[in-house]
Amino acid sequence: MAEEEKKEELNYQFVSLIFSLQQAAMAQMGKIANPATGKMEKNLVQAKATIDMLEMLKEKSESNLTDTEQKIILNTLDNLYLNYADEVEKEGKKEEKPKEEKEKGGEKK
Repeated sequence: MAEEEKKEELNYQFVSLIFSLQQAAMAQMGKIANPATGKMEKNLVQAKATIDMLEMLKEKSESNLTDTEQKIILNTLDNLYLNYADEVEKEGKKEEKPKEEKEKGGEKK
């Protein structure tokens, strides 16, 4: 029974690592200010690398996680994937807009 209780005990270092990586990815997506600079910055390549790192941690630690830890990492990844997709979509719209304006401008000439 002591072993079962220990297994269900939340590892705060693991959870802290997950939340630290989540905050880094959110800052890299420009969703929150960079804590080092206080500025909103966006680097989707870095954000994707951070999300991939969390995915790798989930896969490598899967059989060693408590139910709570498993839920935390899954919810974190779900949240990050949704936010990443949103930012990628926004970037795509930004890139399309200048093309449309150039085409409209080219037609007038």
